[in-house]
Formats: sequence, C-alpha cells, structure tokens
Amino acid sequence: MAELPVALESGLIFFTEEITAGAGRHLHLDSHPVHTHSFIEIFTVVGGTGTHLSPLGTQVLTVGDVVLTRPGAWHALENCHELEVFNCGFAPEMLRRELAWMREDPLLSYLLFEGPYTPGHQGTLALHLEPAVLAEYVAHLEPLSDLRPPRTERYRADVIGRLSLGLGLLARAAGEAKFGTESPLRFTHPAVLQAIRMLEADVTRAWTLQDLADACHLAPNYLIRLFKTNTGLPPLAYLAHHRAETAAILLGTTDHPISSIGAAVGWPDQSHFTRRFKAYYGVNPTTYRRQRSLP
Repeated sequence: MAELPVALESGLIFFTEEITAGAGRHLHLDSHPVHTHSFIEIFTVVGGTGTHLSPLGTQVLTVGDVVLTRPGAWHALENCHELEVFNCGFAPEMLRRELAWMREDPLLSYLLFEGPYTPGHQGTLALHLEPAVLAEYVAHLEPLSDLRPPRTERYRADVIGRLSLGLGLLARAAGEAKFGTESPLRFTHPAVLQAIRMLEADVTRAWTLQDLADACHLAPNYLIRLFKTNTGLPPLAYLAHHRAETAAILLGTTDHPISSIGAAVGWPDQSHFTRRFKAYYGVNPTTYRRQRSLP
C-alpha cells in the first residue's frame, strides 16, 4: 500500500521527502493519537470504519467521508476497524504560488478557506462523497500517488493537474452540500484578493482597517462588506486567523520561544498573543506545544 512520505515527530506530521504535494493509501488498524500537520491534509475513507476526533466533535467514519485540515489543526482517530484512507497532502505555499488562482473561485475558496475558517471549525472541514463521486476522486488520486521524487521534478505539471482535478471535485461536492445547486456563484472580488495578499505578505505589520482600506482605495465600511461577503470574515478577523494558523505551525515545527513566535506573527505582546491564539485553538500556546509533544 503506497503511503505518503511523511513522519510523525512531537505530534506533528511532516513530509520526509522534497515534495509539495502527494497522495497515498494508509490502513489504520488501531488509534492514531492527537496530531497536527505542517501541510494541508485531506483524508478520504475508502474502507472500514473508525471514529474521528476534531474541533468539529466526534464523527463515526464510513466509506465516502472526507476531512480536510488546514496546517496546525488537530485531529485524532480511535476505534479503527480496517480503516483504509486515501490521504492527499500539499504544502500551504502552493496556495500562494501554483494554486493562487483558487482563491478567486467561489467553490474552491469555500473548500480551502471559508469552510475551514468557519467559527468553531479551527481549520477543519468535513464532507461526504457519494459512491460515484468517490470513485472519480480516487481515480485522480491514484496517479498522483505514483508521482514521487525524483519523478516530481519531471512531472510537476502532472502533480499540479491531478491535485487541481481532485480539489475541483471536492469543491463541487462541498459547495453543493453547503449552498445547493441553485445558488448563484460569486467570484472573489479583486479588492478582497488584493487585501488578502497584502495581509499575508506583511503579517507582522500593525494593520488597521483604515490602512488596509487606503491601500485598496476603498472606504473602510465598504471593504468590510466586501470582505465578509467573499470570505465570511471581516478583514482583521481574517488576519487574526492567518496569524493563529502561522503560529500553530511554528509552535509545532520549531523550538523558538513562544514570545518570539508571537512577535513573528504580529502579536508581540505575549498575553495578547495567548488570548488570541486560545480563541482559535481552545488552548494557550504553551499547552498547544506540549500536547503536540505527547507520545
């Protein structure tokens, strides 16, 4: 069974090979303790049963269930009985490079951003695929699982293409479940895309709504309405979520002092950093790091 080239250390799963995206099957015969990922993970149940624990609560898994987790989001598996999953993972940097256009597509944007960013989801989105759709999705993952280093160097376009096809299928399924088939699609407004890129490119800046609105040549209230319509969040709330997610990755992948991590994401005051981080992940940064270090 071809598994993703990953390793688990201190509660964090990371790629062990120089890849930006990959897929592979894995058979869970027992539990998998609480862990996080340095990449975006999408696992799809293709056989067996199990129980999934996440910020969404407890979910009994059956064939066709799909769970997407953003970097830093925690989850675990229990009571696995021949639970076969098809994992797909890709580096978040791809969303700022090869897959940047997906931010403009309403369905893909919901799958990768708005859905996991929904209050209470803490970077997690669950959906279910009917048998025919599941078979089509697996058909996209199978060739992606064969594209491992050094093949990825020569077949990069194939990797991006297969990943894009799979994400497109999931986005349509997630969008239909959330909005139905009759809801009109609304593409992300160019000003919102511009604002998102500026926020993510300068995360340590002490942004104000007025600063951002001026940079976008819009009135602050109008920018808020545009942002909430397109992302479900006002601009500074989106920035806070991005900061928290970035901090979660740093807490799991480095041994930097918590105070320096807070400063690196734009929250230099440690008590403020602690409050904001806990608002997204339910625990303070120290506890989050300790939990990821459990065996």
